[in-house]
Amino acid sequence: MKDTISIQRVKSLHPKVVDDFKNFITDAENALGIVIRVSQGYRSFEEQAELYALGRTKAGKIVTKAKPGSSYHQYGLAVDIVELVKNGKELDWNYDMSKLVPYADKYQIAWGGNWSGGFKDYPHFEKTFGWGWRALLDKYNKKDFIPNTTFVNI
Repeated sequence: MKDTISIQRVKSLHPKVVDDFKNFITDAENALGIVIRVSQGYRSFEEQAELYALGRTKAGKIVTKAKPGSSYHQYGLAVDIVELVKNGKELDWNYDMSKLVPYADKYQIAWGGNWSGGFKDYPHFEKTFGWGWRALLDKYNKKDFIPNTTFVNI
């Protein structure tokens, strides 16, 4: 990984996925000659609530469809990424994220651009180990899953 901010954000993920995300991003950067910025990694339930309120109960544009607890970001299992351009001074939100899919697939990381049902989240990549967010939320509420720690049952 080439971007120091991204390195820190990946370190904030769940320990079981840190190496896979690090390797996925490094492989993609090296093969495609790009620099990737992790714009979002782990997100607390409070941060998700703030984002979900935008365009609903707070002024702003709707930026997420995920209520608190329903995003893999809250479990440290997802990142949103963007290409970093112009010597790290600008973000290219129009980068074709489908080019990253072969590198993500190598580490069993799913792309939000492949979701079915109409909604696509192109900057989003996640590794869920087959767990649905409802099951993770139940584990979280039972204190059987604590994000960003080695105390996990996934």
